[in-house]
Amino acid sequence: MSRAQRLLDILQLLRNHRFPVTAHQLAEQLSISTRTLYRDIATLQQQGADIVGEAGLGYVLRPGFTLPPLMFSQAEIAALVLGSRWVGSRADNELAGAAHSALSKIAAVLPDELRSQLELSPLLVGPAAVSVPISGETPELRRAIEQQRIVRIDYLDLRDEVSQRMLWPLAIGYFDSVQLLIAWCELRGDFRHFRLDRITAITYTQRRYRQSRSALLKTWRSQQGIKAQGFGY
Repeated sequence: MSRAQRLLDILQLLRNHRFPVTAHQLAEQLSISTRTLYRDIATLQQQGADIVGEAGLGYVLRPGFTLPPLMFSQAEIAALVLGSRWVGSRADNELAGAAHSALSKIAAVLPDELRSQLELSPLLVGPAAVSVPISGETPELRRAIEQQRIVRIDYLDLRDEVSQRMLWPLAIGYFDSVQLLIAWCELRGDFRHFRLDRITAITYTQRRYRQSRSALLKTWRSQQGIKAQGFGY
């Protein structure tokens, strides 16, 4: 984790607590030493963060720091909340936590009137028509996609036949009834879609695929007749 990212994480942790948080608690959550935490707090204070407290007693971040008030329309706020709630109920724990954290950051800098609209949004996400098991592999698979690393999978097809594939993972499509991995398949020499619930084993290699993911996705979208802003089934 970079120091810049760590400083942002400290601010977010303090935003999520109304009462003082000790240096030990913060350091433990960030997996750093308390000495490093003290230095980071001092750096943030020098940069203008209104952090109140001292070593041994705990720290509190006063509201209103770091970002100017963000202005959203009512429809934009509704979309943010609905999207966050959908991710919270359909995605893995890492993405669900990220969605909650993003809304917390936005709420922290919204004017009071808009914050109340965010917190009291009447839009809810109902249960999926079909219960979709959430793969525990999804966070690691997302990182493989970001790093353009090749993966090896054992795949159980709809005829219950198992095959091994070397894949260049490109994207994950989320649907109410299924989650799909979009990938270039070395065995078929073409793009293929794989249901995450039918991947019985996965190995992450250090090999990177030869073409850029953006170029491959552009080709895939062109073949599927899909606009750049979305996926199709």
